[in-house]
Amino acid sequence: MASRLHQKVSLKDGKSQCKKMHVILNSPVGRIEISGCGKGVHEIQLQENALLQNSTEAASVTYEECDGPEEMTEPLKQCTAWLQAYFCEPWMTKKLPMPPFHHPVFEQDSFTRQVLWTLLRDVKFGEAVSYKQLADLAGNSNAARAVGGAMRSNPVPIIIPCHRVICSSGQTGNYGGGTHLKQWLLSHEKLQKEKLAY
Repeated sequence: MASRLHQKVSLKDGKSQCKKMHVILNSPVGRIEISGCGKGVHEIQLQENALLQNSTEAASVTYEECDGPEEMTEPLKQCTAWLQAYFCEPWMTKKLPMPPFHHPVFEQDSFTRQVLWTLLRDVKFGEAVSYKQLADLAGNSNAARAVGGAMRSNPVPIIIPCHRVICSSGQTGNYGGGTHLKQWLLSHEKLQKEKLAY
């Protein structure tokens, strides 16, 4: 009990040292709010039930507001550049630095963290993997349900592509931003991958 309380206090203290900033992007999938500090990106929040553009339309990403461009931290700059590339020129994401993450999920040694890093590293743009396959990749073939929990805990969707995790039946399954958003992201990646193949 005491160790849990200490962990909460130290986490709270660690958080109070962050100068948290927010950037809001307008994207083809609606408003995306990014929060972070000088150490890394804290969260990416997707708007549920956003009005989604057709994948064939020209994608654009614009800043709606932020705490001041001169004050924007390097991790937030990297994150916004990465997201802009993802929607507009996906092949560029490989050439851009991955923004650092500063969220408790990545600071604790856990199955969730292991699954998220495995997903980021092993499931490429335009690919999909089942919950069971991702459990196998993460080293625990019996943990498909735990993989679902890890996807719900993902603080940085799109960058860590939890939308690429689908049901074994081929159904898209649930998604924090809604199933329409998940289907849009999968279609966007499939279309962009097909364009690159030509």
